Amino acid sequence: MNEQAGGDAWVSTLARCYYAKGKFRENEGQIMKQIARAIFFALLPALAMPGLLLHPAVAQTTAAVQLNTVYAGADGKFEAAPDTAVLSLNVSSQQNTAREANDKIAAAAERVRAVLRNNGLDPKAAQVGYYAVQPVYDWKNPKHKVIAFIVNTSITLKLRDFTKIGPITDQLADIEEAQNQSLSYVLDDMEQAKAKAAEDAIKKARHQASAVAVAGGRTLGDLLYASVDVTQQSIMPVPVQRMSAMATGGATPAPTAEFSPQSVIVNAHVNALFALK
Repeated sequence: MNEQAGGDAWVSTLARCYYAKGKFRENEGQIMKQIARAIFFALLPALAMPGLLLHPAVAQTTAAVQLNTVYAGADGKFEAAPDTAVLSLNVSSQQNTAREANDKIAAAAERVRAVLRNNGLDPKAAQVGYYAVQPVYDWKNPKHKVIAFIVNTSITLKLRDFTKIGPITDQLADIEEAQNQSLSYVLDDMEQAKAKAAEDAIKKARHQASAVAVAGGRTLGDLLYASVDVTQQSIMPVPVQRMSAMATGGATPAPTAEFSPQSVIVNAHVNALFALK
């Protein structure tokens, strides 16, 4: 309190002195710096007193947690073979009129449905992502006249029987309007995979914390807090291309034949706080 009183008296005296000489506004910046410095030193003893700015119960709880806890971070992983193949393709056609382009797409879509039926699949198993009609303009013409129309749609098919991938992709490649086929593999139940990755991470975090507790002559207690961050490794879709049987002198195996699907990997990071006994 003596330091604070002395600081207040010093500030008051300084301000009166400058006012008396009419120089306060001329030296306002310097005065404010000196005032701030005086206030800081006046409050410094109060800031240095432990527990003064915290409620005693809060300070006691914080100290107890720091003295009787151990923090650990760990990474976990879950890896499994995929159980679902995702086949995607676009069906697109450009014609002079929108009706002609739409008719072309309708005929191509019927051929896609026929491919699915021939392979023992219900066409309803395929999903349509979007359907778009876009005009094509003649940008060389000042009036930007419409010269054609493009009709485009996307189709996605999920397969659990991987043996059907080769025949289906090969037959779809015969459809002129079917373009940009791509294939990727996923796990149907990703939530379960994420849970297993998080479980692996928390086990590793507990093992690390237990080692620290034993080394310090303590016993690891209950889990007090944990945060989990789960990520999945990106798997780029593989473009599917068909090799002509005539060009190779006979039938060729599908691009995916005899290869194993890429594994699905899910990573998890856990930050955990354990009690110490």
